[in-house]
Amino acid sequence: MGFILDTPEQIQAYRMLTLYHGLKLEIKGIKVNRNTSILKILKKMGYTGTRQKILEQLAKELGKEVN
Repeated sequence: MGFILDTPEQIQAYRMLTLYHGLKLEIKGIKVNRNTSILKILKKMGYTGTRQKILEQLAKELGKEVN
């Protein structure tokens, strides 16, 4: 069963959720993207700090707990 994201807000929320989970994998040492790291993408978006600090910022924005 699928779902449709048709508003810009829904698309942005999904993208941020995907980046959050990708960053969690990068912290564990798993490469998500062949060309550009998730950290680099997030830094271009204006986030600063270490991977862990950015993960905490994203978790706060998304209403998740970092584990």
